[in-house]
Amino acid sequence: MAQLPIIVGIGETLWDCFPDRQCLGGAPLNFACSAAELAQSSAQVSLVSAVGTDELGREALAKCASYGVDVRHVTNLQRPTGQVFIEVDANGVPSYRFKDHASWDHLPWTSDLENLAKQCDAVCFGSLGQRSEVSRQSIQLFVSSAPKTTLRVFDINLRSPFIDFQVIDQSLLLANVLKLNDEELRILAQRYDLTGSEATLLSAVSARFQLHTIALTRGVNGSMLWSHETVSESSGTSVKVVDTVGAGDAFTAALVLGLLSKETLHMINNHTSQVAAYACSQPGATMAFPTDLRVSASR
Repeated sequence: MAQLPIIVGIGETLWDCFPDRQCLGGAPLNFACSAAELAQSSAQVSLVSAVGTDELGREALAKCASYGVDVRHVTNLQRPTGQVFIEVDANGVPSYRFKDHASWDHLPWTSDLENLAKQCDAVCFGSLGQRSEVSRQSIQLFVSSAPKTTLRVFDINLRSPFIDFQVIDQSLLLANVLKLNDEELRILAQRYDLTGSEATLLSAVSARFQLHTIALTRGVNGSMLWSHETVSESSGTSVKVVDTVGAGDAFTAALVLGLLSKETLHMINNHTSQVAAYACSQPGATMAFPTDLRVSASR
């Protein structure tokens, strides 16, 4: 019997605190919940993070487990579970204010994490989870310990004021897949003195950091996937937006499942667009997905 692919989201766990409600969040956690929901029993999806021993930490673990996420690799610390305070504008676009000195800033490196890293088929990590030196070292050690065949997905996920270009450079060197939005592409183009069309920019970034796949999300303008000079463009799926929190993470989850299944760029792009659109139609960052959006992960 073939072993299930192992998919890991590593980084921050926190609660999205809206003016009128509080929802579980954090990009790696959102990614893991979406991947587990979409793949169901066809993949083992694990979260690597840290939470407090407080009520928010206990509830976070319970909610993740309810989506089918393996939470055995989440460390419990005597520090507060992370929170981010979110305001959403009239267009459904969020702004963020993060609580300092949270548990996810102190993710320890352990032999357990090293063993998981050596077995994983895909790992997704971002820049925000690396805002502290402790977690940055653990995340980078995890990614660098993964096999060469592992999908090492850097979802750049820039959040002001935690934008560190040295961390971005290091992460791009560790990654082989990049996911970013159009604003983040402009930032990278300026950083590396690149010019040209979006496809030209993606090709240049890929060549600079030896990336085999790049996913560019463009909001209402859809998405572009680039791989080995092949480009797939999607105009996106029209939907009534409730909020966009977690939509990018759901997109990344669908991307990883498509790459693991070796689907064509066009098939992946079509599915990621549908998944992200559905996420935009739902409140909060984690959700159940309808049966027609679920996929079977395979290697």
